[in-house]
Amino acid sequence: MRRRRVSPRDAKRMMHRMGLSMDAIPDVEEVIIKTGSKEITIEEPEVAIMEVQGQKIFQVTGGKIVEKAIERKLVVPEEDVRLVADQTGKSLEEAKKALEECEGDLESNSATSIIKLVCRHESS
Repeated sequence: MRRRRVSPRDAKRMMHRMGLSMDAIPDVEEVIIKTGSKEITIEEPEVAIMEVQGQKIFQVTGGKIVEKAIERKLVVPEEDVRLVADQTGKSLEEAKKALEECEGDLESNSATSIIKLVCRHESS
């Protein structure tokens, strides 16, 4: 059984009947996707927006893909340094270094920073 090709016009009509709409975005120069650790740049892509039940879906195709790692600059708040220093009796420099080793996240890593400082003291 041979299937008939559906013309783009007929396909668009069928999609409209099903509540779907799809439109191309003209003249897109680049699409950038940023994650916590890298940045993906897609140069000269074709981009289409499909809307399904009120939700937009972006379709990105083609183009040159460039991936690069992102260097995160860590900034440790002074109040976090003081808290860890106060809790451990260590210097501000030692507290800051311990927080930097724990990536500066006081909420989840203050205990880790404090334990590291206490263990360093006990082992020296």
